Amino acid sequence: MKQHHIDLEPGDVGRYVLLPGDPGRTELIASYFDNAKEVAYKREYRTFTGTLLGEKVSVTSTGIGCPSAAIAIEELIAIGADTFIRVGTSGGMQPHLIPGELAIVNAAIRDEGTSSHYLPIEFPAVADIDIVATLREACEKLGTPYHVGISQSKDSFYGQHAPQRMPVADHLLDRWKAWIAGGAICSEMEASTLFAIASIHRKRCGGVMQIMANQEAPEKVEPYRDLTRMLETVTEALKILIERDRAQGS
Repeated sequence: MKQHHIDLEPGDVGRYVLLPGDPGRTELIASYFDNAKEVAYKREYRTFTGTLLGEKVSVTSTGIGCPSAAIAIEELIAIGADTFIRVGTSGGMQPHLIPGELAIVNAAIRDEGTSSHYLPIEFPAVADIDIVATLREACEKLGTPYHVGISQSKDSFYGQHAPQRMPVADHLLDRWKAWIAGGAICSEMEASTLFAIASIHRKRCGGVMQIMANQEAPEKVEPYRDLTRMLETVTEALKILIERDRAQGS
């Protein structure tokens, strides 16, 4: 049955799906696949499918934020996908993080509203351990600078970048300080809900974010916009995962 929002049906995607937010990035990501073709483009959901090591793989954009990301992963699971990697950009939250480095997300702060429609807030949003390990292995193999840690998944971009003009400024600033004190490494807008939904469905989901900028750095550094390093790394991670799954017969 064709899914209402992503406009896809069984057979259109592989079991492995990369999940960027921006539909404009899907074609670039698909260029790392073999024989990639666009199979659907409806609303914010754009999908390409190709192969890696002879295995069908796909990329589907989720749009910005948890509500649209939840729709994407729900409908992808409904048509047979079972392994997901969120691929995106983020802001650094620790002063030593340098734009251009990668953040491998092993868990996410549920600072958003969507996942609470699935699970009580006390339930943690945790990435699949095998995907985290595979992303780390790919970084080590390619010599890619990386950090492993927790992301903050938020609902409001400007709540982070212009909190002082919000009526709840004190609340936002106090929480931001708490996330940093707790060791969170990056801030983005989708991972927590993706992890929670994957957990409910017993599917695998992880995330790798490029640090684009870092407002907490002691010195201003220009944003790092080249995605090549991240996309080479996630492609290598997918290959490792495919080979491992084949070896294990899974």
